[in-house]
Amino acid sequence: MRLPCGLWLWLSLLKVLQGQTPSPPTLPPPMQSFQGNQFQGEWFVLGLAGNSFRPEHRALLNPFTATFELSDDGRFEVWNAMTRGQHCDTWSYVLIPAAQPGQFTVDHGVGPGADREETRVVNSDYTQFALMLSRRHTSKLAILRISLLSRNWLLPPGTLDQFFCLSRAQGLSDDNIVFPDVTDWSPHASVC
Repeated sequence: MRLPCGLWLWLSLLKVLQGQTPSPPTLPPPMQSFQGNQFQGEWFVLGLAGNSFRPEHRALLNPFTATFELSDDGRFEVWNAMTRGQHCDTWSYVLIPAAQPGQFTVDHGVGPGADREETRVVNSDYTQFALMLSRRHTSKLAILRISLLSRNWLLPPGTLDQFFCLSRAQGLSDDNIVFPDVTDWSPHASVC
């Protein structure tokens, strides 16, 4: 049995298009009138979404904090601390302000040739929650990450909806969203 020519052509075109990578969604703008002096301080990372996260990564994410310290030149020094068993993993980087307030390039301190990363504060009320979006460009792909930050463990109504909506608007599914396992964790753990 032979396929009609039009159907064969359509199936061939579909196969070709499946192999093409769609262009990534445009990034939302940073929040208007960003105030770095109000944003600085300690935040709990309550959720992460990203195109490199999978459901099996959920067990690997422990609660962690991100502390933003604003310098005189508008840069943020950022320190992260995550408890893993009886020890503390820490890492840091610097956010260098871009032309628009609330938008930054990331300096991981690894020297020339490092992957280029940009990040922005998409929304925050400064006292309860913040949503940040980062895109890192490697030689082969763009890695997207959305962070849900909170000053404490209680989020204002609608914040989780904003987090999920922002994630979906960037082409992410629920499988790309992870929340830390807070079982047996104390925000004042002595190890960090």
